[in-house]
Amino acid sequence: MSVLIAIPARYASTRYPGKPLVPLTGANGTTMTLIERSWRAACSVSGVDKVVVATDDDRIREVAEGFGAEVAMTSEGCQNGTERCAETHDALGTGYDIVVNLQGDAPLTPHWFVENLIAGLRAAPEAEVATPVLRCDGDALNSLLNDRKHGRVGGTTAVFAADHSALYFSKEVVPYTAETYGGAETTPVFHHVGVYAYRPDALAAYPTWPVGPLEQLEGLEQLRFMENGRKVLCVEVEARGRQFWELNNPQDVPKLEEMMAAMGVD
Repeated sequence: MSVLIAIPARYASTRYPGKPLVPLTGANGTTMTLIERSWRAACSVSGVDKVVVATDDDRIREVAEGFGAEVAMTSEGCQNGTERCAETHDALGTGYDIVVNLQGDAPLTPHWFVENLIAGLRAAPEAEVATPVLRCDGDALNSLLNDRKHGRVGGTTAVFAADHSALYFSKEVVPYTAETYGGAETTPVFHHVGVYAYRPDALAAYPTWPVGPLEQLEGLEQLRFMENGRKVLCVEVEARGRQFWELNNPQDVPKLEEMMAAMGVD
């Protein structure tokens, strides 16, 4: 099955304008933009036929082409990364069996997260979309709770059924737990990793559906699939000692740089 990875990158972010071009310094002092680090993460995934940066902004295009990425220019009307991936797949001739959306704000995404995601969708023919979830330890959960306490969106959480079909995604921390957890303790909360694998038919249908109330309230694109009765598969992945975080707010830059330093990521 042929696989395309598209990396949606938007300059006009409401929460963090210009985010794809923010510089991040690695363990050895090398500085690269967020979009380059995300592209390098995508290129490390095995079994992929093509990696494309999908953007509507010439500033991002110029930077991406400068470090060697293939770029697909999409319209300014895309409401989110999934719609941008749908446009990209259509522009490339819709010839792929699986389209992966590796969002441009997740440069620490390990290659096995995406490889496991692709394998999970291949093994579940009834699922139309798949996305990874990572069980939080106490440190990760407390970081999510601290962000919400201070009015920041630090990440998305997921709850799913026994067959791993998604029940809900939220920018709040769900499920609620009254317990407190130490740094390395396992918790009942799963951090949603912002990567998606789509079957082409579901991806093509997505832009034709109106934005539903849950997607509008949460600002989470994956809820549109669920609001239209499409099965979203949650694929549990393991950190294997790697730290993971998305760049959601300016305050996340030093957090990501500390993680890269601790893991020796150049």
